[in-house]
Amino acid sequence: MQAALSADVEQHADALANAARAAARRLAQASTDAKNAALRDAAARLRCEHRRLLDANREDVERATAAGESAAFVDRLTLTPARIDAMAQGLDEIAALPDPVGEVMSAWERPNGLAIAQVRVPIGVVFTIYESRPNVTADSAGLCLKTANAVLLKGGSESRATSGAIANIIRDAVTAAGLPADAVQSVDGGRDVVRGLLRRDDRIDVVIARGGEALKRTIMEESRIPVIKHFEGICHLYVDETADVDMAVRLCRNAKTQRPSVCNAIENLVVHHTVAATFLPQAIAALRADGCEVRGDAAVRAVVADVTPATEADWDTEYLDLVLSVHVVRSLDDALAFIAQHGTGLAEAIVTRDERAAARFLAEVDAAAVFVNASTRFTDGFEFGFGAEVGISTNRLHARGPMGLRELTTYKYQVRGAGQIRG
Repeated sequence: MQAALSADVEQHADALANAARAAARRLAQASTDAKNAALRDAAARLRCEHRRLLDANREDVERATAAGESAAFVDRLTLTPARIDAMAQGLDEIAALPDPVGEVMSAWERPNGLAIAQVRVPIGVVFTIYESRPNVTADSAGLCLKTANAVLLKGGSESRATSGAIANIIRDAVTAAGLPADAVQSVDGGRDVVRGLLRRDDRIDVVIARGGEALKRTIMEESRIPVIKHFEGICHLYVDETADVDMAVRLCRNAKTQRPSVCNAIENLVVHHTVAATFLPQAIAALRADGCEVRGDAAVRAVVADVTPATEADWDTEYLDLVLSVHVVRSLDDALAFIAQHGTGLAEAIVTRDERAAARFLAEVDAAAVFVNASTRFTDGFEFGFGAEVGISTNRLHARGPMGLRELTTYKYQVRGAGQIRG
């Protein structure tokens, strides 16, 4: 049984949910021009107020550092001028994309003369819960605004100053465009407020959860609302027997060390035994040059003796740090089996010159994004051309992979007749 909430918490959660539902009804009637104006204004305000954002972020980073958070955690939390500009660029790109709301997905006429159209519409009210990465505030608000969804934004306490500042800037732009301010709300209060909102299935339509596993499990247990999960990313890069070794080294280095603290960085490297002697010394030297610790099985250590032995637990660990586990396999079948056992369904990649191996990998690997001869780091809404993302769904229903504009819509059937009745 769920624990009772205080009357004050219940009242606060009701007020937030009711305001979001009312804003969603108004926003659903907003023109594309008005939504785009708000997005472009928000982007300009983020750039103009970058010093304010950096000051707020410094407060969060100092608090996280003093609390002893990991370097990877602090990296996810940290804003830089370049990251602020990337947030603004994402909002500009969302504004430039076609508005999916009102799009006719398909249309047909029945023999009785009924004209049926399947039309995209907003989901309604989106509650997004996330940890440490304040840029999610801008991405979620921007995508929800373009799709005419009201959004409740609950960032982690570690990013409260930064996320709050970003939300306020976007909210000001929404108001200036004549749209309802409560279309973008930053949720204040602690876990009880979140628990209260998770019970408002009559006013909130979907929850998007991204963050630590404990957070997501708690949300799934507590929520009466459908949850779209952004689970951990134990991603693999498989170097096939026909791989271009130079390409494989380059892709491995990028997929692991370019930004190791994010979910689309690889955690396991899988190598075909026929290229191990050539590939592994080069790859491990490159990884170590970037400060990455390498852990390997016995076959890896037979090639590079000073690699730290990998344990069984390593294959199932999302390091989010400069640590990579390496496993040697005898065949593509073995690689596929290893990935199936240890992957989390977010992103997997193969390096190969064999089209048959590439085709099998694309067809048989069960993940939201599967790559041939490209880095898993491209598993990202911005890189996919979505402008931004509200998360990378590992669900199978409704949305899978980077979630952009279309994933934040549902549809309805519009049916036109001329007096037909059913016999």
